Amino acid sequence: MSRTHDLPEQPDGSQAQADEHTFTADLWVWESRRPDTWTFVTVPEGISAAIAEGAAASGPRAGFGSVKVRARIDSCAWRTSVFPDAASGCYVLPIKRAVRDSVGADAGDAVTIHLHRL
Repeated sequence: MSRTHDLPEQPDGSQAQADEHTFTADLWVWESRRPDTWTFVTVPEGISAAIAEGAAASGPRAGFGSVKVRARIDSCAWRTSVFPDAASGCYVLPIKRAVRDSVGADAGDAVTIHLHRL
């Protein structure tokens, strides 16, 4: 069950509700992936912590410590997972080419993400 009460603004400037999060981040290419297909955004630290806490309360995580989410940029919405990134200590959200094309964004661009933990 998703909680919808308002939470205070996060230290990183993002806004959040219990399972709903909105933030702006730059798209980046993961070096081990082909740049013409996948880019990622790093989920801010405070939101990553909230997602991890909610996921821990919901039971075991999926493969690689991933957490299922619903994501939206502009009017383009999709279901995917966020994955823990050992280097940053945050989750990363993959953004495939079809989404980038739909919203007119590419690596290096800032996008506003609406994220809901499932």
